[in-house]
Amino acid sequence: MALTPRDTEASTGVVSGRLNQWIDQRLPPQRSILLNRTNVYIFPSKAGFSFLFMIFLLWLIATNYENNLVFGLAFLLVSLFVVSILHTYSNLAGISITAVRSKPVFAGENVAFELLLKRHNRRAYENLWLSWRQMPPQIVNLNDIEQKKIKLYLPSNQRGWLNPGRLLVQTYYPLGLLRAWTRLDLDLRALVYPKPITAGPIPMAQGASGEGAITVCRGTEDFYGLKEYQTGESLRHVAWKQYARGQGLYTKEYTASVDRRIWLDWDYLAGMNAEARLSRLCDWVLASARTESEYGLRLPGQEIAPSRGVEHRDKLLKALALFDLNSIKQHSGR
Repeated sequence: MALTPRDTEASTGVVSGRLNQWIDQRLPPQRSILLNRTNVYIFPSKAGFSFLFMIFLLWLIATNYENNLVFGLAFLLVSLFVVSILHTYSNLAGISITAVRSKPVFAGENVAFELLLKRHNRRAYENLWLSWRQMPPQIVNLNDIEQKKIKLYLPSNQRGWLNPGRLLVQTYYPLGLLRAWTRLDLDLRALVYPKPITAGPIPMAQGASGEGAITVCRGTEDFYGLKEYQTGESLRHVAWKQYARGQGLYTKEYTASVDRRIWLDWDYLAGMNAEARLSRLCDWVLASARTESEYGLRLPGQEIAPSRGVEHRDKLLKALALFDLNSIKQHSGR
């Protein structure tokens, strides 16, 4: 019975899943990994299989015609293939790969994962291919230098933690007949903030908390002090008692406690879905960070007190990036 394309695809997925499970058990996550015989695998490439098939044909011809010259050529090519196994393996073994860092980005931008490659012997390493998932590989050589820092990029599609998965490290050096490879989990992840969307001016907070700066505000009930009367001022605020005592003509000043801190509130954006709110709150955070004012964030079930500085800005952006997806479904219609 012939296999259909769907059957073939399903069987390929099962084999791939078992291979990934085997690799996960054999190569657990580590921030720094030294490549050696326990984690480097080698297998003939397509060119290698063609090379072996050619050797087999030469052997058949030599056997059929009893030609010692063709026998010698076949054995020479076998020897070359065996030597290539050692050289291809040695082009990976002895290198350590260390995860250095990754910087947060906004959704839609490319995340740069910084890695450190270091050789632990005097051997020159050439044509090392490193890549994430299906991204184009970056080719690295370690000839005259002992170590090298590289950056591998991966696009970000949505907010939250981005795990790049396993790093594919491979080489076909020197003849391309064999492929030495490994897939490493460097325990890396990057934080992806919501994509900022212009939200317009920030609404004024409802009511004052009494914790802001004291400003002069006439016409209120809180007495602040006296000042000399200026022509044109209302006679209602004249301090007549002081004037009657012969102390001069003064007017009364009143003040109110005004909260000058900025609150970025989830409820200011009612009617939008959750992701739209988070993107606009992200824009407000960036806008507030460019001012001298203190600003805070209110999300469903979470409140971050107003403050200033780069650390505070990053704290608010992280809260937006990691806002609970379960809460989104609950509050998106508010």
